[in-house]
Order: sequence, then structure tokens, then C-alpha cells
Amino acid sequence: MKFLKIPFLLIWRLWFYILMFSSVLLLSPLLLIFTFKKEHYPHFWKVARFLSKILIYGMGFRLDFQSDEKIEKDKSYMFCPNHASLIDPFVLIAISKNPIVFVGKQELVKIPIFGFFYKRTVIMVDRNSEKSRKRVYKMAKQRLQNGVSMAIFPEGLVPTEDVVLAPFKKGAFSLAIEFQIPIVPQVYYDCKRFFSWDFLKGRPGVLRIHQHSFIETTHLKQEHLTELQSKTFDVIYNDLVQDKNYMKDTNRKK
Repeated sequence: MKFLKIPFLLIWRLWFYILMFSSVLLLSPLLLIFTFKKEHYPHFWKVARFLSKILIYGMGFRLDFQSDEKIEKDKSYMFCPNHASLIDPFVLIAISKNPIVFVGKQELVKIPIFGFFYKRTVIMVDRNSEKSRKRVYKMAKQRLQNGVSMAIFPEGLVPTEDVVLAPFKKGAFSLAIEFQIPIVPQVYYDCKRFFSWDFLKGRPGVLRIHQHSFIETTHLKQEHLTELQSKTFDVIYNDLVQDKNYMKDTNRKK
């Protein structure tokens, strides 16, 4: 029975890339116009949200978003979700009305078409370069204005599927302390199960998201970084291990 599903899974996966590239091409005039100036970024964000919803709903997903605390319109935040799927960034964009600037890996610039807009809107970082990391601070300072927030997947990578949550990198927490902005822990329970990096696994379904109460950084200094990092990790980890579906999938036999 499993082998009978393989052709359908591959076609479904191929449809994602067709949908993504055709949508980016169709919306490219607007995306291009709104990336010329930083002042236009809120307009770019609206187009990006529309694009993300096309991908999510076009793949047969639905969103079930629960938030413990309300985001203020003119305030900046540091969003920190767990990372387990290619669909994660699109989920974050779709559920976030306020503009968010991502800090992301340089390697994604190589993706045709997508990479062109990626490098014009994302703060890129080479984690092996101290010069690159310092550049992130400078660019973040320019962007964190008028309610624009930042997002970093603190694991820094997509861990193997048998890992509940990979250790966090320090970048997100260092920036949050530097700019005195709250951490927003987000838990994505179903992205790995429904849209894994394993092309022979997945299906349409409801993607549940839990946005936890914010972790304040007011008056924190860089010496509190490890404590803040651990606190955020514990919030997300403890939520994931209590979710039966997430843990069943994480512990499944290959």
C-alpha cells in the first residue's frame, strides 16, 4: 500500500515547486517595486503574506493558530519558532500581520528567482564569519523601526526527524537583548509530519501553531544571554514533548 502512495506524493511535492515558482513569477512586478526602498517593506510584506497563503492553502493545508498574547501593531519582536520543514517560513509569514525581517542563511540566494528577492529583503548571515555576524547587528538596527520585527529559527538548521528540538544558536537572543525586544516563542507541531524534507512522507492537513507568552528582555544584558536562550528552549521543547502526534512522528521507525 505504501508503494502505491509514492507516485501521488511525488506529484504533490512537485506541485509545491510549480506553485511557488509560478506565484513568484506572477507577483514579481509587485515584489520588485516594493523591494526598491526600505520604506516600501510593509507593502512587500502584504504581497509575501498573499504568496505564502497561496502555497499553504494550495498544498491542501489549513492553519490553526493559537496565541497566548496579542502582538502590538507598532512594537518590534524577535520571533523564534522551531524549524522542521520547508513550509515553516511561509507559515510564519502567513500568520503575521506586522512586517517581519528574517535573518537567514546565504546559501538560499542560489535558488532561482526566489533567491533574487531573498537577498533583497532578508538579512543574510554567514555563521562562519564574524564580520558577517557584526553586519547583522548594523542592518537589524536599520530595520527595527515602525513596528517591524525580526525572525530567526534559533536551531540554525532543520534537524534530523528523530530530534525533538536541536540546540539553539545564540544569535536571536543576543539581538533581542541588544535591541531590548521581546522573544516570541512559537511551536509548530505538524509541519514536520505533513511536509517533511523526506519526499516520501507527508500529506495535506491542519498545521497547528502555538504562540506562547512573550519573554521580556527589558533590562537584560549580554551576560543573561545563556539564561534567555535556555528559557526559550525549555518553553518550546516542553510543549513539543507533550504533543502526542509530534512525538509519535519523531519516534517513528524509518
